[in-house]
Amino acid sequence: MKVLVINSGSSSLKYQLIDMETESVIAKGNCERIGIADSKLTHSANDKKIVIEKDMPDHNVAVALVLEALTNPEHGAVKTMDEIDAVGHRVVASGEAFKKPTLVNDETMALMEEIKDLAPLHNPAAIIGVNACRAAMPNTPMGLVFDTGFHFTMPDYAYMYAIDYTDYEKYKIRRYGAHGTSHKFVSQEAAKYLGKDPAELKIVTCHLGNGSSISAVNGGKCVDTSMGFTPLAGVPMGTRSGDIDFAAGEYLAKKTGMNVSQALSYLNKSCGMLGVSGVSSDFRNLTAARDEGNDRARLALDMFSYACKKYVGAYAAAMDGVDCIVFTAGVGENTPCVRKAICENMTYLGLSIDEEKNEEKNNGAIRDITGKDSKVKVLIIPTNEELVIARETVELL
Repeated sequence: MKVLVINSGSSSLKYQLIDMETESVIAKGNCERIGIADSKLTHSANDKKIVIEKDMPDHNVAVALVLEALTNPEHGAVKTMDEIDAVGHRVVASGEAFKKPTLVNDETMALMEEIKDLAPLHNPAAIIGVNACRAAMPNTPMGLVFDTGFHFTMPDYAYMYAIDYTDYEKYKIRRYGAHGTSHKFVSQEAAKYLGKDPAELKIVTCHLGNGSSISAVNGGKCVDTSMGFTPLAGVPMGTRSGDIDFAAGEYLAKKTGMNVSQALSYLNKSCGMLGVSGVSSDFRNLTAARDEGNDRARLALDMFSYACKKYVGAYAAAMDGVDCIVFTAGVGENTPCVRKAICENMTYLGLSIDEEKNEEKNNGAIRDITGKDSKVKVLIIPTNEELVIARETVELL
């Protein structure tokens, strides 16, 4: 059985074509910097790797490039899309409309349209991906796998907001979180690496990328996470503000003449690392600018690392300790200065990292960067949301 997984991020689109008999990857690729200058598609299949440099102003263009690459006679993996047995789509936010993986049909896509504003950078992109694949493969079954699914184990005191309870009942306003497939995968992989039963471990998982979230995983279950009703909450991100006083948003809207929708778009698309630095939302550009003496880029990186450090400390307190901290995703796997800033001065946890190992280049494997006398394990684990999505799609079908 061949399953194509489409994983639409806020500025990226990753995909894998997986043979589920062996869970081996037949083809994979990544559209980078969607909506940003110098976008490109890196595609690998049949021991061949190609890079296609092409402007991708939105996810619709990215999906078209992916489908073309998969069926290309020279570097593709299938002759036609009919060879693919199923498609699994990553969806960030479900609200309480979906609490588990769901088949794609007209009814579920209508619900997807209703909840797309819960993740304005991701859900619309996911809908584009689903519709594009349905048009290309109208007879292929497809599943929706939600980032929020892993977080439905949070206790009520962790997911509730202190609003009038009747408003929660009417409108289901609560913390949902995101990146659940990633947090689930890396926490399970951490347990395997440590030779432990997940039920024995307290893990803080740090999914750090253009969109970032941090989760507390106690006994294999999520008990808290940094993102909220939408992915806007938590640490500052590529273009998202992260946690901000609601009154500050209202004050800014009045001063600038923005309405509520415009203010929300501003906080999601014009803030975070981009807004603070004035340079870029991409951490590679930020670190380069900081090293060249750009103080606003330095400030953006410091703000990000400090916010992550606070969440790690908070979750250690919430779980009465922590056995392991996991870094994953683009920034978590590839930005040593961020990992160092988050882990330094955490002696109250008995936490330290090996700075030489931390500086080593990402090799795509699990890396242990734990300091010699550290009481807390610190791991870098490449995430594999696509495999989780493929597994759940097969189970769904």
